[in-house]
Amino acid sequence: MNPLYRNDKPGEYPPSWYTASATIPPARPQLHGAHRVDACVIGAGYTGLWAAKTLAAAGLSVIVLDAHRPGFGASGRNGGQVGSGYNKGQIWLEKRLGATRARALWDVAEDAKSQLVDFCSVTAPEARYRPGVAHGEYSATEGREMRAEADFLRDRYGYDKITSLDKDGIRALVKTESYVAGQIDRGAGHVHPLRYALALAASAEQAGAVIFEKSEAIRIDQGQPATVHTPNGSVTADWVITAGNGYLTDIVPKVPARVMPINSFIGATEPLGDLAAQVLAEDIAVADSKFVVNYYRMSEDGRFLFGGRESYSIGYPKDIGTALQARMLSLFPQLQSVKISHVWGGTLAITMSRLPYVARVAPNILSASGYSGHGVALAGMAGRVMAEAVLGQAGKFDVMGALPVTPFPGGTAFRAPLLTLAMTWFALRDRLGL
Repeated sequence: MNPLYRNDKPGEYPPSWYTASATIPPARPQLHGAHRVDACVIGAGYTGLWAAKTLAAAGLSVIVLDAHRPGFGASGRNGGQVGSGYNKGQIWLEKRLGATRARALWDVAEDAKSQLVDFCSVTAPEARYRPGVAHGEYSATEGREMRAEADFLRDRYGYDKITSLDKDGIRALVKTESYVAGQIDRGAGHVHPLRYALALAASAEQAGAVIFEKSEAIRIDQGQPATVHTPNGSVTADWVITAGNGYLTDIVPKVPARVMPINSFIGATEPLGDLAAQVLAEDIAVADSKFVVNYYRMSEDGRFLFGGRESYSIGYPKDIGTALQARMLSLFPQLQSVKISHVWGGTLAITMSRLPYVARVAPNILSASGYSGHGVALAGMAGRVMAEAVLGQAGKFDVMGALPVTPFPGGTAFRAPLLTLAMTWFALRDRLGL
């Protein structure tokens, strides 16, 4: 079944705490009939909306197509963590790409954070950007590796916003006995992801872009211009930008060979009240070093938002909450008596290298996806750099396009079975503490 509809009802936001705590705008119309514009953007998440906003602000006519609604996918469901850099560290990137290219990539990632922070400060204060992301380590070896990366960033890049923490330091900040070391990045942060996405949609419309909802792109006829077909209409455009990430279907064959959708899940507890101080000492977000990563933070009304439990199957498990709560209690047994008020899932996308896939898949078709857990900041920047490439400024597009992203072995047919085997192995390592 089409992954766009496998787990969700058409045009309905998931029953998440984010949906419950956001002001959802009225539905926009579906696309009907034939349209002609300068640019057609497929997907109304962070990537597509930043692309549309940038192009429209430059005076281009822009139509955005979404199979559901803006922020419906990962952009409105994620953990809200605005991380520094990429899924791979700068030491890793320098060894493989050289100092010059690695530095250019770091600068783009820093611009991505600044873009988000500035937008939220000026346009979307309701998204509540807050600084601070901690990382917890389960072994001394992991702690040394993270400290080395922090020292590298300070000495080579002048990035001095990360403080390395010993066992007492991380446990004073994050109230679990599980971590033996960690760090806090004051240059990273967290945000209400759906409010951010909805504000982006409104900003793109104010710039002149037109968004059509419940208008799935089902086929692209390549050419100069290209034509994007929906069930009830079509858009002919000089440029097409695909920005569906884990929800993108096979309409651009080069993308699914390198990008694979996976599911992740989040639960929100009832408000913790005074118990919140026994979980986190500050209003920060946290991730840890499990391969099946745990990520969490507090909501503005004192709920504990806890995420994890990746899944490579298209469908969600019937019972999301039980396993998710067990993972939460393994870290925070003090929450044993706390009830879960909301549980939801969402689909993100990963690549073999865990680095974004940004590419010109045809002369006038650009694509970006596969942010591998670092999409809150990077997805928006990818949208902007694709728009800049359309406008003739391809410098940052070329930087992101140089990231090493190889096809999955065996293509789309074997990517899920192979990664499921890898997932099983790493999950076993997590449980055994290896």
